Amino acid sequence: MTKPLALFLDRASLFPEDLDFSALDDVADWQWFDNAVVTDIQHTLDKAEIIVTNKVQISRDVIESCTQLKLICVAATGVNNIDIEAARQNDITICNVRAYATASVVQHVFSLILSLNRKLFQYKKAVLDGEWSRSEFFCYFGDPVSDLDGKTLGIIGYGELGKAVAKVAKCFGMNVLIANSHKAGNQADARENRVDLKILLASSDIVTLHCPLTENNYHMIGEQEISTMKTDSILINAARGGLVDEKALLHALQSKQIAAAALDVLEEEPAAVNNALINYRNDNLIITPHIAWASRESRQRLVNEIAKNIQAHQNGALRNIV
Repeated sequence: MTKPLALFLDRASLFPEDLDFSALDDVADWQWFDNAVVTDIQHTLDKAEIIVTNKVQISRDVIESCTQLKLICVAATGVNNIDIEAARQNDITICNVRAYATASVVQHVFSLILSLNRKLFQYKKAVLDGEWSRSEFFCYFGDPVSDLDGKTLGIIGYGELGKAVAKVAKCFGMNVLIANSHKAGNQADARENRVDLKILLASSDIVTLHCPLTENNYHMIGEQEISTMKTDSILINAARGGLVDEKALLHALQSKQIAAAALDVLEEEPAAVNNALINYRNDNLIITPHIAWASRESRQRLVNEIAKNIQAHQNGALRNIV
């Protein structure tokens, strides 16, 4: 049986050097692009039955010009780079990949929390600067550190990731608060003892975001919300950059309205070199370059899940349909 022609438009975005793509080789004949510009490969798009994209935009014009296209696989969970309505109007199936990076994101979140709470970077610098060597005692004590046990973790967004973060938090002996859902009429709120966002922000020692970015929650953490947080609290965002007002956060860190923050995402990615948060050098901010999802295991799982989505589509089954 002849395999369909498939295009992977931005394979390099998965940093593929340590990955095994044999599962994909089994389900299609591939043309690989590191980071394609769709207008430059139109002659190839015309022949493709399957397109895989991580972040390359698939617009209505692209969809309507792909006469053989049957399936779009997004190498991620979010599908905001696809014109979904155009795909549906042209009978093209869209699949995404779900829950592939849960362990990676959760471990990254707690790495950020622990790094800030235990002042790891400050103490590493103290050792390198000779502070420990000059200490009259067996240890060197500078910035105070504290335990997570007994602290309250406020979780905004209680899907796959939020629930996994809560599970680990309880292993650390933390109390967990969950913000009310933005979804109208969500029946889970009462069962899960959720609280209003204002109560969560005012009561939490650490606030972590795990919700998608929508029109309704853009800059949901802004000046007013930050002002309700404890002055010794920590803000973590490994979800989407647009959830946090970056100017308000920078002011809060500079004026010590909150103790610290850690971000794996920014509103503009990759971050501009003149981004004010990037250029803020104090120890109470950690920024990582959108890598919470990117463990080798998660990236391999992503590749394998794409192959399963394609195979399911070929067998007439529904799997991860958007």
